[in-house]
Amino acid sequence: MELYPAIDIRGGGAVRLTQGDFSREQAYGDPVDLARRFAAAGASWLHVVDLDAARAGYPTNRSVVLKVAASVGIPVQTGGGVRTEDDVEELLAGGVERVILGTVAVEDPSLARALAARHPGQVAVGIDYRRGESGSTEVAVRGWEQGGGRSVDDVLGDLAGAGLSVAVLTAIDRDGTLTGPDIEGLRSVLAATDVPVIASGGVGSVADVAALAALSVRPRDEHSGAGVGAGTEPFRRLAGVITGKAVVDGRMTVEEGVAACAL
Repeated sequence: MELYPAIDIRGGGAVRLTQGDFSREQAYGDPVDLARRFAAAGASWLHVVDLDAARAGYPTNRSVVLKVAASVGIPVQTGGGVRTEDDVEELLAGGVERVILGTVAVEDPSLARALAARHPGQVAVGIDYRRGESGSTEVAVRGWEQGGGRSVDDVLGDLAGAGLSVAVLTAIDRDGTLTGPDIEGLRSVLAATDVPVIASGGVGSVADVAALAALSVRPRDEHSGAGVGAGTEPFRRLAGVITGKAVVDGRMTVEEGVAACAL
């Protein structure tokens, strides 16, 4: 499992939100400086989001995103406001390794499938969800400000077989709270999809990272809903974990997170 330190950009600066609420923001300075610190500490990937673009639907901090990608010697995945082929082309040409489709993947899955086919291994889907009292999920779009009217399973089903590099699953209600990840939700997704999954939202400690690294799920039999028997497909594990506030607030170091991923 890989550790993905997160850099969210708003108004050109690095910030962290709580539960996706733009009125609950903490500032963390220059995104490039932060990226260099994460890389120097041993991160093997960075996760960068243009928050303004996610809401507006068009590039807002793209020059900053590309500057981050050009300033570190490790791969960068980025999302936020990526809506068109031109967006994907510009980011990949500018040095970004992986582009994350959010709103467009929910609202136009055929375009998401086409983009994944044109750029093998470099297009991912970001599924940001809220969980209701009954346990049902609704995916949020447009900077988490609107409900997409689709469940996590719906979106994954729409994109099955599309050749996506990864699915980034963000539990919005836990994001920025440091209260722990949505283990049961991630367990369900791992059992239902063969797309590599990166967990996001709620990570507050090294123990949380270790718990995610230890998560192991037997694939679900699509006909019976039960776990597939021994001797067939191997257990599935998470491909990565995104951590933001826990690292920038000093609750754990990048080095500690990387070590926990390897447990």
